Amino acid sequence: MKQLLGVFKYIKGYWNYAVLNIVFNILSVVFSLFSIAMIFPFLQILFSDNPAKINEIIQKGEPALEWKTNAIIDYVNFRLASDAVSHGELSVLLGICMIVIVSIFLKNLTKYLAMFFLAPIRNGVVRDIRNTIFNKTLQLPLSYYSDERKGDIISRMTIDVQEIEWSIMQSLEMIFREPLNIILFLIMMVAMAPQLTIVAFILLPLTAILIARIGKSLKRSSFKVKEKMGVLLSIMEETLGGLRIIKGFNAEGSIKNKFSSENQQYTRVMNRLYRKVDLASPLSEFLGITVFVVILYLGGKMVLTDKTMNGSIFITYLAIFSQLIPPAKSVTTAYYNVQKGLASAERIEKITAAPVTIQDPEKPMQLLAFEKEIEYKNVSFAYTRGDEGWALRNIDLKIQRGKTIALVGQSGSGKTTLADMLPRFYDATDGTILIDGISIKELKLADLRKLMGIVTQESILFNDTVFNNIAFGMENVREEDVIAAAQVANAHEFILQMPQGYQTNIGDRGGKMSGGQRQRISIARAVLKNPPILILDEATSALDTESERLVQDALNKLMKNRTSIVIAHRLSTIQHADEIIVLQKAQIVERGTHNQLLLQNGAYKRLYELQAFV
Repeated sequence: MKQLLGVFKYIKGYWNYAVLNIVFNILSVVFSLFSIAMIFPFLQILFSDNPAKINEIIQKGEPALEWKTNAIIDYVNFRLASDAVSHGELSVLLGICMIVIVSIFLKNLTKYLAMFFLAPIRNGVVRDIRNTIFNKTLQLPLSYYSDERKGDIISRMTIDVQEIEWSIMQSLEMIFREPLNIILFLIMMVAMAPQLTIVAFILLPLTAILIARIGKSLKRSSFKVKEKMGVLLSIMEETLGGLRIIKGFNAEGSIKNKFSSENQQYTRVMNRLYRKVDLASPLSEFLGITVFVVILYLGGKMVLTDKTMNGSIFITYLAIFSQLIPPAKSVTTAYYNVQKGLASAERIEKITAAPVTIQDPEKPMQLLAFEKEIEYKNVSFAYTRGDEGWALRNIDLKIQRGKTIALVGQSGSGKTTLADMLPRFYDATDGTILIDGISIKELKLADLRKLMGIVTQESILFNDTVFNNIAFGMENVREEDVIAAAQVANAHEFILQMPQGYQTNIGDRGGKMSGGQRQRISIARAVLKNPPILILDEATSALDTESERLVQDALNKLMKNRTSIVIAHRLSTIQHADEIIVLQKAQIVERGTHNQLLLQNGAYKRLYELQAFV
């Protein structure tokens, strides 16, 4: 129920549509009930073949119309008898038929209008849920995604949202209309035959309890289905991203077997789910008809044996009760669908309720420009607490404005983590990072990250034009500025050779370009941003010699007059750094210039000699 209320909270922006939907639903039910109630006068005319009885009714005079079953029956009988004498029985029958047609028309018109005003609610709520999930994925820290499968997150953002649209939103019509149907029909039934309706009140809840028990197991099965689909999407995403390796290592067979096994498990769970869903309609129909037969027997006894009920009233009562079964069946179907949707809502809730650990401060300080230095004060960071969980331990480091600092060390020594903490991709477990004496936690994230440009080992490009990739994240960018940035990055010439120049689409992840070209586009993006602080994460390590020369030349231009933090495996690229920081086992073990570190005859010299030997 909590998840259902969590979905319905989005309706608060659509109350005007919801009110109109409810109003037209009520009118639809009223016209439906009225059209069925016309069975009684129809039967009275059809079987009124006794003139003496008609005259007797007329002679009694017009009775008072009161909200009592007998009073209503007497009044209807008088009006029918009077009209039959005045206009003829056939004319009265024709009039009743016309009234039924009009009421049925109004019933369907109001039913359509109710659905008409429900459509903006259904689609608007689903749109809002999609926006909420997508916005939350942008707010969540990178650490959240290290513990989650990307395929499972995509599954929640697509399939689970779609499930809510189909299962819960489509059930809104039933949830809003059918209970009204049932309530009004029951009121009419109580007025006509209270004894029979008490029996219905006893039997119908028993059927509802049985259906509810099956519905609970349906939710569990639906949750398993969503989890299995998340695993399948993860395998698909990993396979598409790693096709080169899969083919190169002849691993097609093992990947096929892995996918086939998971797909078989998904199919097995889906079979169980469908069998439970398909049980809803026949079960509710069987139980409804069973109750109907019980009512039929008891009512027939009251008409034939006890003589406590008029035959025309009983047939009308049965007609109304028969119309109670479809809405009850619809409510059952809606309940089953909602149970399926709640499993999806629960999975979505895991994203929307996930804590955003990296946020703007309530009262941020302003830092208009970077003037002096960056300082890491006794900074430690752990993905998980414990001796094996520390990525950084007790880091003290000052980076003066305009200086180039290189971070070197073995894989896993903490180089990238140290750099990623500056733009607050991760927050320090202990210690503080300061810029010009202000803790970065006291700054707005947008203001902090505006100071930085990032070029990573893997060029992150988007399926868009060259121009839009260079101008990414910036507004109202002039073409001459983009061209100037591309020229600094040694990218202008190869861009002009593309079919549409700067308006050429570069494909998924820039797949239409070489690695060196992609990296130079990334550098051009950083040049255009013109940040005072640069973070270069092994920006040349994956390139061939020629591409590395072009990219390194572009990087040297980019780093000029900027504060740079350079992560490098190739020590030849950072020999001219103002200071080299050597990390080992999450701690700083050496620091100094290239020549100073060689003289220390320590960890840096061993790394340098290994690379020189290679």
